[in-house]
Amino acid sequence: MLLFKSYDVLTSYDDFNLKKWRKLLIKIGIIGATAYTSLELIKILLRHPDVEIAYLGTRREANINISDVFPVLAKTFDMPCSRLREKDVPKNVDMVFVALPPTISMQYVPKYLDMGIKVVDLSADYRFSEKSTYERWYKVKHTDPSGLKTAIYGLPEIFREKIKNATLVANPGCYPTSAIIGLAPLIINDYVYTDDIIIDAKSGISGRGREPQEGTHYFECNENIEAYNVGEHRHTPEIENILSLIGKSNASVCFTPHLVPMNRGILCSIYAKMRKKISDEEINIIFNDFYSKEPFVRIKTDHKLPKTKDVVNTNFCEIAVRVVDGRAIIFSSIDNLTKGASGQAVQNMNIMFGFDEKTGLL
Repeated sequence: MLLFKSYDVLTSYDDFNLKKWRKLLIKIGIIGATAYTSLELIKILLRHPDVEIAYLGTRREANINISDVFPVLAKTFDMPCSRLREKDVPKNVDMVFVALPPTISMQYVPKYLDMGIKVVDLSADYRFSEKSTYERWYKVKHTDPSGLKTAIYGLPEIFREKIKNATLVANPGCYPTSAIIGLAPLIINDYVYTDDIIIDAKSGISGRGREPQEGTHYFECNENIEAYNVGEHRHTPEIENILSLIGKSNASVCFTPHLVPMNRGILCSIYAKMRKKISDEEINIIFNDFYSKEPFVRIKTDHKLPKTKDVVNTNFCEIAVRVVDGRAIIFSSIDNLTKGASGQAVQNMNIMFGFDEKTGLL
């Protein structure tokens, strides 16, 4: 039986039945539909030929269309939002993207899994295998420890094979995505010491979320760069956990994020001491070989460095690497809302359902 994947192809056949075609589509729900990441999800999913958005749930706004929250969607996508309640499970959906804050997602995810609904969770609630690590950093009891054990960390460049059979994927954080992709070739192959890694990261304002807060007011962040959550950012243990998992020894990172006056984008400058002498040419070969088959990783070897404007509104991660005085200096740039959140979530969905990984993203 031949199933065409493109609406344009299907409509060229006189005997095509639109209702039958729609039954073939994967039905998607978005939980926490008014988040910035949800807007990005909607934009991507609307151009995805294999899915249909069937449900939008929100904890706050109700009886309104999503285009009332995000006017950019007016006359493009006007679906009403449903009031989200813990006891409710969206009906007739095959998978949900959960875009709720940390500590909230775990109140909903188990119910979806019990109904046979696949989940990609964009919060941090399922990124740690150890309950104690989560509770130490998020200061709340984790109510779904079994989910922690079964969730797959959704970084396709490293865990693609596990994602294929997953029912619950923990979508990585934005900073960890940039940092781990930047470090993975050296960590996995044991080229650097893992006990003294420095990550200096810069992010656009959208990385702080949609909730109003003093630090993201225009007057506070315009014409200003500042560090925040120094020594206590919750992405620190996430980065350390994954680097320790893929490396040969436990990783310790000094991670400092900064907020810069732009809407979106992340640039990480990463410093790691090499275990042996290696040239720029050799280290670039290592990175090119490691990521040669990855559709969303671009290695810059032309003496140019990554720039956020080259990856904004894309699912790409751009990397450049240099060796200076025995240290690898890695530059890794992504869009925090796309590769750092919604784009990667769709990439994970594609893998989970056996679609071409690039569908909807290129």
